[in-house]
Amino acid sequence: MTPTSSGYGARITGVGRYVPDRIVTNAELEQTLDTTNEWIVERTGIRERRVAAPDETSSTMGARAGLAAIESAQIDPATIDLVIAATCTPDGMFPASATRIQHAVGAGRAGAFDVNAACNGFMSALSTAVQFVAAGTSQRALVVGTETMTRIVDWTDRSTCVLFGDGAGAAIVERAVEGEPGGVGAMLLRSDGSQAGLLWASGPCTPGAPGATNPFGAALAQEAHIVMNGAAVFRSAVNALSETSAEAIAKAGLTIDDIALCVPHQANRRIITAMAERVGLPMERVYVNVDRYGNTSSATIPIALAEAEADGRLKPGDRVLLAAFGGGLSWSAMVLEWAGVRASRAGLEAPRAVARA
Repeated sequence: MTPTSSGYGARITGVGRYVPDRIVTNAELEQTLDTTNEWIVERTGIRERRVAAPDETSSTMGARAGLAAIESAQIDPATIDLVIAATCTPDGMFPASATRIQHAVGAGRAGAFDVNAACNGFMSALSTAVQFVAAGTSQRALVVGTETMTRIVDWTDRSTCVLFGDGAGAAIVERAVEGEPGGVGAMLLRSDGSQAGLLWASGPCTPGAPGATNPFGAALAQEAHIVMNGAAVFRSAVNALSETSAEAIAKAGLTIDDIALCVPHQANRRIITAMAERVGLPMERVYVNVDRYGNTSSATIPIALAEAEADGRLKPGDRVLLAAFGGGLSWSAMVLEWAGVRASRAGLEAPRAVARA
């Protein structure tokens, strides 16, 4: 899948990630919730998650992941001309968290904006960056997925709060070089707004009490908590991810045997396993780290990409499948050829071992 054959002249040349220091284990949640480690692991595969420090935000974590990606790509941040941040937990209503990241990493000449597609955010942002770069509108883009999900969960609701964690991941997207590995073979974005009520969170502009009265009409909600119909989301996720992944592989002119590694959205290990079984992909060719971080929404895929690179799971020329699913409902799949980062494992920490129960 060269830039010529794929039709997209863009490739990933650097990756990075950042996760907060604070680890919250299932055992700790057992102290405040009517749940057990066994219950959580059996249903989700999650053993622990990270929680942002009080002074950390989506933009500060995103900037740290971005700097790691810049180091990985061995580029001058001043040459970045586009910064896209995928987040559903921005620092505030405005300005875009991407502008704070742009300033923090030293990309002084870059345009910057946010993308909100919930857990599908990084894929939406990456697809946008690929189009900008392929069209020649941008030469070099920084794409960041960053979330502080633990600030919008109801910590008394065991059906949702055990699932989520905080963190950030990033990728550098550049013009592809003819004759060298790297390029996008296929990308698909899908959504179904009729199912929006299955997974959502309110915000400061959501009508309805409680909240301060708007002098022109409706009251405004003050709290934003994730609301999810878990069983319905599970079914939709498995169906959408498997169907879209198969379609993207076919669109790229490949078969499942050509895929060296699948890096899916890390929401739930059971979803990942079911999707892999449906498309006929052995689990040894699927990257999974949901056990250590939980669902970091738009940050899951870039965190996993950075770790897979650091762990030696990605090599230049590998065909890689990315797939995500999130609120909207929205989902996506992308098949790309891995270019390899310029500074192999620079600024990236290999995943630590996790004791198994």
